[in-house]
Amino acid sequence: MAQTLVSIRDLSVRYRSRDDMAYAVDQVSLDIDRGSVYALVGESGSGKTTVGMSILNLLPDEADILGGEVYFGPDNMLTLDEHSLRHTRGRRITMIFQDPVAGLNPVISVGEQVGEVLTTHLGMNKRDAQSASVDILRQVGLADPERVAKSYPFQLSGGMCQRVMIGIATALSPDLIIADEPTAALDVTVQASILHQLDTLRREHDTAILLITHDFGVVSQIADQVGVMYAGHLVESGPVREVLRSPFHPYTHGLLAALPRLDDVGQELYALPGTAPELKEPAGHCPFIPRCRKAMQQCRDIGPPQLTPLPGQSDRSLACYNPVWQE
Repeated sequence: MAQTLVSIRDLSVRYRSRDDMAYAVDQVSLDIDRGSVYALVGESGSGKTTVGMSILNLLPDEADILGGEVYFGPDNMLTLDEHSLRHTRGRRITMIFQDPVAGLNPVISVGEQVGEVLTTHLGMNKRDAQSASVDILRQVGLADPERVAKSYPFQLSGGMCQRVMIGIATALSPDLIIADEPTAALDVTVQASILHQLDTLRREHDTAILLITHDFGVVSQIADQVGVMYAGHLVESGPVREVLRSPFHPYTHGLLAALPRLDDVGQELYALPGTAPELKEPAGHCPFIPRCRKAMQQCRDIGPPQLTPLPGQSDRSLACYNPVWQE
């Protein structure tokens, strides 16, 4: 039986600015099992990163948690004291940030940054940490790790910096890795290598991974479960193979239809009309209505649909009044 490692229940987050509000996440609930890869997919601004940062309780000062709970094992991360959070962050939960170059300190050598994880959480002395950091860089596939350890981030390529970030994130074999667009802006060869490293880690150390991405191609390669987010709402979730084979929400269906296909040579590439909304107030109805070809009056008259298990399919959930299967 799968063991639930992370359980998010009815999470709602709002960002404040000087002039208005942005309701980034609205009543999101999901579970991540130990040793599994859960992918959050959606366009930019859909709330994916906010969900990931909430697990670490690393939201900025202008963020308000309006409700919900984020359990990591028995602990609610949203109510833990700072001392407990410091013990958990970097030791049991780590994060690979979207921009690996910005995620590294430009004035500290790579070896020192990798070794800092070991000295902080394991109490290792600096000499031993320096030696161990070279081994960590070698394990993530970096050629000449001794040279890389002495280098600074600006002296490395984007792919090399991403491997360094993976080395830092995996150095202590954490229970959970939050990977925010870990393959963005990388060529396909480096992308495949990084995905392989993450998959190897979860198989060998039973590490769970929350993969935040907009790329269904990446999702199909590594994920076990997928949740599709739109305008702060989780609109569809389930096993990856089933969702890819039979998407039920019109948004999921549109995202998959927009993927290039080798058997559609000469066909015009489909594009979802419109853009995602900026939710300056809680949605009074389904936020996908302006872009949905299946919208009905019911979708406008009733509040946003809630994510509920499909009849007879407890592992698949949907938030839609007029699913694609009803065509």
